[in-house]
Amino acid sequence: MSSGAALTPERVLAVIPARLASTRLPRKVLRELNGQPLLAWVVEAALRCPQVGSVVVAADSDEVAALCAARGWQCLMTSPELPSGSDRLFAVSRMMDAEIYVNIQADEPLLQPSQLEAMLAPFADPAVSVSTLKVRCPEESVADPNVVKVVTAADGRALYFSRATIPFNRDGQATTCWKHLGLYAYRKQALARFAALPPGRLEQIERLEQLRLLENGIDIHVAESSVDTIGVDTEEDLRRVSELLSRRRTGA
Repeated sequence: MSSGAALTPERVLAVIPARLASTRLPRKVLRELNGQPLLAWVVEAALRCPQVGSVVVAADSDEVAALCAARGWQCLMTSPELPSGSDRLFAVSRMMDAEIYVNIQADEPLLQPSQLEAMLAPFADPAVSVSTLKVRCPEESVADPNVVKVVTAADGRALYFSRATIPFNRDGQATTCWKHLGLYAYRKQALARFAALPPGRLEQIERLEQLRLLENGIDIHVAESSVDTIGVDTEEDLRRVSELLSRRRTGA
């Protein structure tokens, strides 16, 4: 497919790597959350995005595959030995053809279709090969190393991602700190190149794999989202998300 052609949903594949052997919160993708498995919230949000043609769960266990079969979700088995969600995404790209592959983390039950729409919009420009999202960083999270920050050029290209506070506001000027949301979309060629590259030095220092792209001169376009998310890694995260989903349902 030509990357210069108009982007249509049929050319967009959303992949949800669903790893059962999570360490901090065991079996989290199957944990019950407000009446259904955590994974269901993510899959259903992706399916509601009109810009996405197909959604597939990249499973590493029979239990996740069984849930997908019961719910009628498309599922592919990937090796449990794969070290990251990006590796699972690349494995799917070798089995299913698309022009754009969207990497959606399976532990983001607050995902909104509008976020995927914002992330896919930059691909109207054939020069864009990778995109991700940013949202205004809450003040209490600016210095938190568990919250990844991003700074961008005027045209939206990422300049750097860091766990540190960037930009460092030395003189107390009015500024906005941006939080990076860990959703990605790749053109097929960019995904293949990313998978072929060895981990970079900055990537290893910060423990942020997106830096591998920047270290090798591959631009990442950062679109803005008005909606934040919470990745579920702990029991406390699960409780917070449960409360937020309950409020969303009641309109509170």
